[in-house]
Amino acid sequence: MNSAEKAEITMTCESCEVKCQRFGKHRNGLRRFRCPQCLKTYTEAHKPALDGSYVSLERVVLALRLMVEGNSLRSTERITGLDINTLMKIPAKAGEKCEKLMGKLIVNVPVRDVQADEIWAYVGKKEAHKLPAEANDESIGDAYCFVAMERNTKLVLNFALGRRSQATTDAFIEGLRHATATQRFQISTDGFQPYISAITTTLSPSSSLHR
Repeated sequence: MNSAEKAEITMTCESCEVKCQRFGKHRNGLRRFRCPQCLKTYTEAHKPALDGSYVSLERVVLALRLMVEGNSLRSTERITGLDINTLMKIPAKAGEKCEKLMGKLIVNVPVRDVQADEIWAYVGKKEAHKLPAEANDESIGDAYCFVAMERNTKLVLNFALGRRSQATTDAFIEGLRHATATQRFQISTDGFQPYISAITTTLSPSSSLHR
């Protein structure tokens, strides 16, 4: 019975036009087939878990879980067996998909009290450590994650990544407008000045600003 299943014919050779037999597995876990006449081998169709990556979904999920729990890249590399360059791409791709999903699902949410703040981080080096030639390079230096949360339900309504600037603030508040219903609500922020014009222009009169 097992030998019959093992020899199951499932593909056709492109050259000989004869049916192929199972021929083990590829190193990435996909099944392989071999033509009984020309001995040419084939691998079943790849199903990428993330754009540009043919790593299995199970390994992608494992890698993400490890990194979310605080594992370093090197530690995750040793556990999953994935190359470190692949590991650095996985969170970026997963984040893009999560952002799109969030944009589709978090819309017209009734809210009463929204809290907004910025989380500081840096890329490459801190802003104060940049060289004179890097002063205008916005790809490195201080970076911020703007986050808006409904105070009562703790639901994250919107976030935006970028510099702590008027442009990022405007994009952040615009995303918050799409996420919330048109009813009036209160939004609490820190003393960052760009919030005033962004909220006044985009949200008013649906909200009241409290700093």
